[in-house]
Amino acid sequence: MTLVGKEYQPFVFEVEKGRIRMFAQAIGDTNPIYHDAQAAANAGYSAIPAPPTFPFTIIMEANQAFMILEELGIDKTRTMHGEQSFTYYGDICAGDTITGRQKVVDQYEKRWSTSVHRDADTTHQSATRARLRFKHDYCHS
Repeated sequence: MTLVGKEYQPFVFEVEKGRIRMFAQAIGDTNPIYHDAQAAANAGYSAIPAPPTFPFTIIMEANQAFMILEELGIDKTRTMHGEQSFTYYGDICAGDTITGRQKVVDQYEKRWSTSVHRDADTTHQSATRARLRFKHDYCHS
């Protein structure tokens, strides 16, 4: 079964400063801009910014990460995170509301795995332009 071209229902995620702080702590990033509003303001941010890989949290919290695997009948416990990349068009900060929609852009079989490549285009509450482009690959054996 191929899902290439399929678009999923839009999702909405509210970025909370506590969630950013927990994420930064979990990845071991002690940069004060991720923990302290004044440090973030001094660095030129409107609020506490999200670390560069935080968008994966958005995808997970919005229940987007496993929808494709479930639809393909792939056992989540037998998958491996293959690759992810982000293209930023602006900062993601505490207080932002991010709306997105994911689409399957490629799917291919290898000898021992299936890979699914998806994009999730997102917009920020105060702008029509995309704030982030998210690409992610899953591998399954």
